[in-house]
Amino acid sequence: MTNTAPSGTHDELQRGLSNRHLQLIAIGGAIGTGLFLGSGKVISLTGPSVLFIYAIIGCMMFLLMRALGELLLSNLNYKTFGDIAKDLIGPWAGYFVSWTYWITWVVICVADIIAITSYVAYINASIPTWVPALITVAVLTILNLQPVRFFGEFEFWFSLIKIVAILALIVTGVVLLVSGFENPDTGTRAELSHLWDHGGMFPFGASGFLLGFQLGIFSFIGVELVGTAAAETKDPHHNLPRAINSIVVRVLIFYIGALTVIMAITPWDKLDPDQSPFVTTFAYAGFAAAAFAINIVVLTSAASSANSGFYSGTRMMHSLARDGHAPGGFAVTDSRGVPRKAVFFSTVFVFSAVPILLLGDSVIEAFTFVTSVASTFILFTWSMIAISFIQYLRKHPERHATSKFRTPLPRIVPWVVLAFFAFILVTLFLADDTRLPLLFTPIWFVALAVMWQFTKRKLLREGRPLTAAVELPDAAEH
Repeated sequence: MTNTAPSGTHDELQRGLSNRHLQLIAIGGAIGTGLFLGSGKVISLTGPSVLFIYAIIGCMMFLLMRALGELLLSNLNYKTFGDIAKDLIGPWAGYFVSWTYWITWVVICVADIIAITSYVAYINASIPTWVPALITVAVLTILNLQPVRFFGEFEFWFSLIKIVAILALIVTGVVLLVSGFENPDTGTRAELSHLWDHGGMFPFGASGFLLGFQLGIFSFIGVELVGTAAAETKDPHHNLPRAINSIVVRVLIFYIGALTVIMAITPWDKLDPDQSPFVTTFAYAGFAAAAFAINIVVLTSAASSANSGFYSGTRMMHSLARDGHAPGGFAVTDSRGVPRKAVFFSTVFVFSAVPILLLGDSVIEAFTFVTSVASTFILFTWSMIAISFIQYLRKHPERHATSKFRTPLPRIVPWVVLAFFAFILVTLFLADDTRLPLLFTPIWFVALAVMWQFTKRKLLREGRPLTAAVELPDAAEH
C-alpha cells in the first residue's frame, strides 16, 4: 500500500474494540435521539402505520448491513466505506464517499452539540449556552485523542443508558396494560386495540404512510457505524456478523416494541406531538421525575451521537490522507494508533458550534437547514455501499462463493435497497420541509467534482497513483 505518512511515523489504526464494544456501538447506532424526542411528532403524522414504516426501513438497513458485512470481511484491508468504493468502483468514488461521509458526520456532530445545549438549558436555564458546547467539544477531543478502546468504552456505557431507558419504558407499559390502567387525560383504558380503533392502522391513507418514510429514515443514521468500527475491532470475522445479525431484533424491540406500548397506553391521536411520549408514559406510571430523567437520557444520546460522529470523521480523514486525497499529515498515527492531526482538524470544524450558538436564532434556523442537507448525504453513502456490492459480485465472484457471511439473495438485494433509497428521495422531494434542502445537495457534489479534478491533476503531476492501493486479502480470510 502506498504510504503517505512521513518516514519513521505510523499510519495504521489498531484493533482495540472488543465484542461488547462493537455490539453496543451497533445497538447505539440504531437508537437515535429522534426515538426519544421526536417519536411523538412522527406518530401524530402517520398514526399506527409508523410501526410498518420502521419495520420496512429496519429490514432494508439489515439487508444493506449484510452486504456491507460481506464486503468488509471479504478483505480485512478495507478500513472505511471509501476504501470499498475506491477498490470496487474507482478512485473518484472513494473520494466522493469519504469526503461526503466526513462532512455529514461533522455537521451532525455540531448539530448534536447544539442540541446538548438545549437539554442543559432545560436542567438549568442560567448556564450560558456556549459553556456546555465548549465543554462538550473539549471532552470529545480528549476522548478521541485516546486509544480506540476508550471510544468503545464511552459508547458502551452511553448505549447502555439508552437501552435501559427503552426497556424500562416497555416493562412499565406492559405493567400498565396488564393492570388495566385508565389514562387520566383521555379517560381511556390501556388496550392494544387502540392501535386500530382510532381510524385504523393507516388513518391518513397511503399519502400519510408514504410521507412517513422521510421522517423515519433518519432515525437510522449511524447504523453503518458498525462498518467504520470494524477496522478497529478484534476478531472481526466473529464479532461483525453477530453485530449485524442482531439488527432485526434491535428494531423489533427498540422501535416496534417501544412505540406499540406507547400507543397502547395512550391512543395515538391523543399524544402531544410536542412532547416526548416516553415522558408521558413514565409520568402516568407515577414517575414524577420522568421529564428530567428522559432529558438526561436524550442528553447522553446526543453526546453518544456526537462522539460517534467525531470518531467517524477522524477515521475518514485518516483514510483520505492515506489516499493522497487530503494533506498527508492527517494519515499519521501515534504509537497507540490514534490519528492525532485528523482529530485536531475535525475539532476546528466542530468548534463552530460555539460561535453558531452566540450568533442567535436566525443562524440556528439556517443551521437546521444545512443539517437537513447533510442528512440527505447519508443516502448517497448508503447507496454507494449497495453499488460497491454489485461491483464486488461482478469483479470477485470467487470471494462471494467462499464467503462465510454471504448476503441473502445477493443478485436482488442491492437493487431492492437502491430502489428503496430512490423512493425515499421522492418522499423527501414531496415533503415541504425537506424539498429545499434536497434541491441544494447537488451543490456539494459539483464542488466535490471540481475538487477531484484539482486533486487528480496534482497527483498525476507528482507521478503518484490516483489513490492508495488496497492490499489483496489473505487466503485465510475467506
